Amino acid sequence: MTRAFTSKDVRAHGSGNIGATNVARVAGKKIGALVLLLDALKGTGPVLLAMHVFPDGPLSHVAVGYAAFLGHVFPVWLKGQGGKGVATALGVLIVLVPQAALVGAVVWGAIVVVTKVSSVGSLAGGLCAIVVSFFLGKPIEYPALAIVLLMSMVWTHRGNIERMMKGTENKV
Repeated sequence: MTRAFTSKDVRAHGSGNIGATNVARVAGKKIGALVLLLDALKGTGPVLLAMHVFPDGPLSHVAVGYAAFLGHVFPVWLKGQGGKGVATALGVLIVLVPQAALVGAVVWGAIVVVTKVSSVGSLAGGLCAIVVSFFLGKPIEYPALAIVLLMSMVWTHRGNIERMMKGTENKV
């Protein structure tokens, strides 16, 4: 999207990450929002299909959802150098536990507005989504996936966490 709208390679600008936050920095908020939507659809599409094919298979739903997340973070065509997985995780949770996804997205937005740091909002939103997911009466596999997604996002955000501890994390 960045290349199509600005002729820039997002991997060579900003943080170098292909995710929505860096796209917003490099190409503008509208293009960043479009990338966020498309990245979320990477999670919703496969999980919706899995729920259709395996309607009584929550383990299949979470396996497909986590595979979509991993495919975004480690895309073969980019030699494993993908995004941090936040929007794709959101897309997965929108299908499996929509209320938890909504709470996570609202927390992310509120924290970004206050701190101007997307990584803080992403991790806090993921934590809140976990808490909410346990109270929805869904199969236990769904909140378990929310935990695995957050742990994975902590790993993908390890550089951000290091910069936060040094006080040098990038602002939105």
